[in-house]
Amino acid sequence: MNAAMSVTTDWLRKRARLTPSAPAVMVDDAMLAFGELDERVDEVAAALAVRGVNAGDRVALLLPNGLPFVELVHAVPRAGAILVPLNTRLTPAELSWQLADAGARLVVFDDATGALAAGSSRDAALAHAAELRGHGQRPPAVEDGGLDRVHSIIYTSGTTGQPKGAMLTFGNHVWSAIGSALNLGLDPADRLLACLPMCHVGGLAVLLRSAIYGHAAVIHESFDPRRVNGAIDDGVTVVSVVSRMLARMLEERGDALYPSTLRVVLLGGGPAPRPLLQACAERGLPVAQTYGLTEGASQIATLAPADALRKPGSAGKPLFPTEIRIDRDGVEAAPPEAGEILVRGATVSPGYWQRPDETAAAFRDGWLRTGDLGRLDDDGYLYVLDRRDDLIISGGENVYPAEVEAALLSHSGVADAGVYGVADERWGSVPAASVVARPGTSITADDLIVFCRERLAKYKVPVRVRFVDTLPRTSSGKLQRRLLRKDATASRSA
Repeated sequence: MNAAMSVTTDWLRKRARLTPSAPAVMVDDAMLAFGELDERVDEVAAALAVRGVNAGDRVALLLPNGLPFVELVHAVPRAGAILVPLNTRLTPAELSWQLADAGARLVVFDDATGALAAGSSRDAALAHAAELRGHGQRPPAVEDGGLDRVHSIIYTSGTTGQPKGAMLTFGNHVWSAIGSALNLGLDPADRLLACLPMCHVGGLAVLLRSAIYGHAAVIHESFDPRRVNGAIDDGVTVVSVVSRMLARMLEERGDALYPSTLRVVLLGGGPAPRPLLQACAERGLPVAQTYGLTEGASQIATLAPADALRKPGSAGKPLFPTEIRIDRDGVEAAPPEAGEILVRGATVSPGYWQRPDETAAAFRDGWLRTGDLGRLDDDGYLYVLDRRDDLIISGGENVYPAEVEAALLSHSGVADAGVYGVADERWGSVPAASVVARPGTSITADDLIVFCRERLAKYKVPVRVRFVDTLPRTSSGKLQRRLLRKDATASRSA
């Protein structure tokens, strides 16, 4: 047996043996210790086996944040299957595509997502989360496949507009947890707050690190600034949010200081405005800006809170298991030259599910080409200049323009379309579109917005549509979204 095979991949089982009475998960007024959670997960894993789930099968979770999600995150790999968390905000058409692509054997839902599951699932069986508990059974023994085994498939859209399933191994997740611990340290009193959707890698990481570290995970179904601030006052020590969430926390808090027990606020979603960082410093809020991606199992680089104002706009240095390189036309760029951000290391995905061509294009010579533009300064701090090219981050959700453009182009009256992000006070950024109508057609902006609502999640639908004669493109035909954004801004200002 090699070294990878000798390391357990059932982190909850190991944790339950080490600290069975320590708090594991806190949801509303309920608290489960690691020993209790382990017993419940055994029942769920056994129920999955009874429903025909075998090693290597894909089990999709169409669930909001909550205890059933927590149980299944541990039960699915205990049953030998691969976890496929799904975004409950997607439309049935979007979910159907992902379920078919993953070849999901089972979709688990609850009362809130039952209709969505029924409308999305074709070949996969369905199971209500409540039906997977209470039988008192133990799951069959499953051989530990080692750290190289795929733990989860998390869908992330790409430049083609088609979602890709990033495969994350047990090793990716555990090294991500180790890298974060080496960077931020561990405190026996730590409580980790999960207020981001746990279908995303940032939210999922909280649950896995809870078991690996032995720290309690405090689960909120959705983000509410008052509840988050209250949880911090009640002892939460580590929080992950995006800039807009952080701003709403400060608005709700007023001038009151945060308790010294709050160790760190991990801030993703792009560089934070300096006034926001200054407001955090005034209230005793220790902010650590991060750069991460699904393919990197969450964090790639993190800026220490002490450097928040000294290195404004920086995402910090790479975590211990990860390397960053700036590539400029195939050559490593010297600081402070800008180029594409490349990453490699033990946290980086082995590739995309059933996408050998896209895997080969993105993963070269051990490096993942992120598609993001950035630079390193002379001290080795990373600055992200353009988040995944033209990625729109709206309220913490990723909106890929190509996916929205594909929906617009499926309308018979649209000849060409370009989508870009515009600033929004509530969501930070929202999608807008410039459209070339086909000659002889009569479509309105409202027509296209309604059309998109039927095909896309609400946060992906353009807030406004502008009709133009042509779209700016390079000589090779590449759409220049920055010019679209500039023209649209000038048009609204005129």
